[in-house]
Amino acid sequence: MAPPNTRDDIAAVRQMHQALVLHYVEGKTQAEIAGELGLSHATVNRLIKRGHQLGLVEIKIKSPIDHLVDLEARLVALGGIERAMVVPSVSENPHTALQRVGEAAAGLLLDTIKDGDTISITGGKGVSALVAGLKPGRRYDVEIIPATGLVQGKHYTDVNHVASLMADKLGGRAYQIHAPLFADTAQQREMLMGISSVADVFRKAREADVAVVGVGSILTDDSSYYDLHPSSNADRQAIEKSGATGELLAHLIDRQGKLCNYSLNRSLVSLTLDEFATIPRSIGIASGASKVAPILAALRGNHLDTIVTDEATGLQILDLAEQEAA
Repeated sequence: MAPPNTRDDIAAVRQMHQALVLHYVEGKTQAEIAGELGLSHATVNRLIKRGHQLGLVEIKIKSPIDHLVDLEARLVALGGIERAMVVPSVSENPHTALQRVGEAAAGLLLDTIKDGDTISITGGKGVSALVAGLKPGRRYDVEIIPATGLVQGKHYTDVNHVASLMADKLGGRAYQIHAPLFADTAQQREMLMGISSVADVFRKAREADVAVVGVGSILTDDSSYYDLHPSSNADRQAIEKSGATGELLAHLIDRQGKLCNYSLNRSLVSLTLDEFATIPRSIGIASGASKVAPILAALRGNHLDTIVTDEATGLQILDLAEQEAA
């Protein structure tokens, strides 16, 4: 806008400035401004509109979650995912952090699914946290399908139990898998996968519309992987030798997200990672320092569409990616 030259120009600009300040700074309505300045409502409307046209108004929207949005964008920029959802880290207690992550993932799932959908899931603490956080406003006509065999014992390792809880909350139907997560040998795995009832479950899991999975740690003593197959703890040296960084659907993956050459990978009663990749939408859930390297590996392997985590974990993922790139 050129500087005003005449007294009339200056008066007009001052009037426009007054109207803009009263409207945008003091929050007054156009009718209130008209009464205060002794102008018609139409004139005030024209002044505000003209102020916009002359570039006198710049609107900045600040959000208390700007830093989270930025963090999400930086995680997506690492590659391998289409979306990241990051919740604030409000507690150093890992259970509290996972609860918040689960609630966020539950909200995302409810925004994602529709009647008639099939949801394929794993067991695990992350998926269990999502189920605990589900608060649907209505019933969903959906089917919940295990993507892996089951491990009885702890409630979160039993994929049948987790599937039943999810179905109860959503109002849908859960399918049950009647096969262990690990067969004794690769040959026994093939036999189990060939049983019609087991094959039917995995066929439905492959055809799912949405998948919800945990991303597991592997090199820490409290890793859930050792809840899935306790004897693997005794095989720690072989696990480390395989280059394992994390697990997805109980498959051990290396830092690039590739399948490790490890014996138990060959006896898994589960969808393969290639089969999992054909599911249109996949949501991974994980939080905590032990999940940083596994999440980064899952991203690098292009295994997930979306990751849901907390702020502290997200920042550590970025730090690790930076360190490894240096």
